[in-house]
Amino acid sequence: MALAQIFFVSCAVLLTGASVLAQDTSSKPSSSSASAPSETVNNAGPGAALKGVLSAACSQNQIEFVRFLTARNKEAFSRMTPPARLAFMKRFVLLNEPGKPTVSANPAGRPILRCETPDVTTEMQIGGADLRDNIVFLPMELRDAADTTGASVHQITLGLLRENGEWKLLSLGLLLLDLPSLEVEWDAAEVEQTEKSALETLNKVAGAVEAYRNKYAHLPESLARLGPPLHGAANGEAAGLLDSDLANGMKNGYTVRYVIVGASTLGAPAKYELAATPLQYGRTGRRSFFRDSNGAMHAADRHGAVGSETDPKVE
Repeated sequence: MALAQIFFVSCAVLLTGASVLAQDTSSKPSSSSASAPSETVNNAGPGAALKGVLSAACSQNQIEFVRFLTARNKEAFSRMTPPARLAFMKRFVLLNEPGKPTVSANPAGRPILRCETPDVTTEMQIGGADLRDNIVFLPMELRDAADTTGASVHQITLGLLRENGEWKLLSLGLLLLDLPSLEVEWDAAEVEQTEKSALETLNKVAGAVEAYRNKYAHLPESLARLGPPLHGAANGEAAGLLDSDLANGMKNGYTVRYVIVGASTLGAPAKYELAATPLQYGRTGRRSFFRDSNGAMHAADRHGAVGSETDPKVE
């Protein structure tokens, strides 16, 4: 994906929230005058904080990244599912893959942070701080490190808030980070993806069951029989047809159940049912999925309960 495209995707996920600024700064004095560069602000300085948050996002280090969020945003970030937190950091640093951050300086002494991934390297040059009491704005020039024409250059201003003596990330330009508001949108986007993944998972499990049946002439007694062997070659106890997570009945926010229908497990007539149920209803999925003994797929919002063959069929 081109750097410009990633940049605009990044901006799209940050919602305007003037109420957040009022909430975070209501108890703090205001001033319209700018002050000295970041080096004189406090011990760490907003420039150092910005380098820290960019480095953490570059390497996709969640533990370091949350250190630079306000208390309100940190709490919301912790409630996000791991895939949503990872996606947020990817968009923030404008890269899809984890990278290696390195810091240098330009001839004028301004810090430059490079984030190098196998596919692309971004270069972020941080400018001087515009300090307004407990809020500071730092300009940043971002470019594709391989661009020699300047076509990919973007000028971005990031805001930081001094909270309990430490600088915390507040905004990207005029777009304020309001993670509590973003939770709803992130959850909706992730539910759509995990539900799609749940359907794919059931089809994958069904394929593994059929492969097992074809090889061993009977159905596996459990999903565990389809998992990887601990030692040696695949066998009837561990056929190596599914990864360990799925063999344990869990994948991408859904629990997976496998039930043999009837007394016999032998040959082609033996039947089975599969079900995929949200691990956290409303966050990792809303619909429950059910594959009946004839191979038809069903789906319905059962509020976290297991689906059945009476649910509407999935086309």
